[in-house]
Amino acid sequence: MLDYDDPDVEAQWFVDRRKEVEEYLSRQGIAHGQVGEFPAWSVTPYVSIWAIESFRSPGSVGWWAISGDLPNDYVSAEGINSPRDAMRAIATLWQEASEHMLRGEKHPTFSIGDGDSDEELAPLLASRAKTLLEWADDPEVWEDDDS
Repeated sequence: MLDYDDPDVEAQWFVDRRKEVEEYLSRQGIAHGQVGEFPAWSVTPYVSIWAIESFRSPGSVGWWAISGDLPNDYVSAEGINSPRDAMRAIATLWQEASEHMLRGEKHPTFSIGDGDSDEELAPLLASRAKTLLEWADDPEVWEDDDS
C-alpha cells in the first residue's frame, strides 16, 4: 500500500493523473491548451479536478477534467468557475447518465462507455456521482475554496 501522505508519492500520483487527463482529452479530440501542472483540487488517491487551458483563449480555463479512482471525464468551463462547480457538473451528468442506463436508455447529450456494460456500469457511476455531489455540497471539503 502506497503512503499518499508522502509528498513524493503524492507528486507521482499527480504526474500520473495529469498524463491520464492529457491522453483522455486527446482520445476525445478536445482542442486545448496546457493542462495544469497540479490539480486545481484533489483528494489523493481518489479524485483530482484539473483546469485545462482554453485553446481559443490562452490563459483562461476552457475545460475542467476529473481523474482518479473513477472514470476520466471533462466539461466545458463555460459558466463553471471553480473545481467545486466542475465536480458538481460532472457528477450531475453522471447521475443523469446512470438513471438513463438503468432504464436501458441512452442519455440524449452524454455517453460513457460503449453501452455493452451499462447494467454493470450504471450502479458504479451512480455511486461515484452520489459521493461527488456530497463532496461538492460539503463546505469542509472546500475549506480553502472561495466558492
